[in-house]
Amino acid sequence: MIVDESILEGCIAGKRDAQYELYKKFASSMLAVCFRYARSRDEAEDFLQEGFLKVFQKISSFRREGSLEGWIKRIMINNSLNEIKKNRKIPFHEDIDVIHETQIIDQDEPAGDLDPVPADLLLEMIRSLPEGYRVVFTLYVLEDYSHKEIAGELNISESTSKTQLLKARRVLKHKLNEYYTMKKHNIINE
Repeated sequence: MIVDESILEGCIAGKRDAQYELYKKFASSMLAVCFRYARSRDEAEDFLQEGFLKVFQKISSFRREGSLEGWIKRIMINNSLNEIKKNRKIPFHEDIDVIHETQIIDQDEPAGDLDPVPADLLLEMIRSLPEGYRVVFTLYVLEDYSHKEIAGELNISESTSKTQLLKARRVLKHKLNEYYTMKKHNIINE
């Protein structure tokens, strides 16, 4: 999204109308970013509000080298992670698998003939992951962070990041297999 230069300058000057315009322009896409890390919509909205406060406090440091949207998104991600770390301990399990191993349904069934999963259902599956798995999965798959970056952000080892991602994928694969099995047997409708 391209932001009018006058809106950016107004935000730097602390003008509320410019801040409101910037907020209106990016609030919905940034709420989606925050919702990836939050346990509820209310928590995501809190992350968003706190994030925008930081955006407005730091807007003068925006160097205009990249997109403003990317800069704001980075603030939203960092704020969400900081709020998670501050308010609750993220359970990262390197040695003990808290999810009991489950047999994957129709493990050998080819995936090529399957209909795509509705986006809202897939996001709900991701949101239902244990928090440590969800945060690493989101950072790695959706935000394109490396394991080294994730380790630095969450103060964990790279191997823990890799393990969390592997376990998240395993759980998601199981959920997807359950979905396709239920769909195959007409247990669910869309």
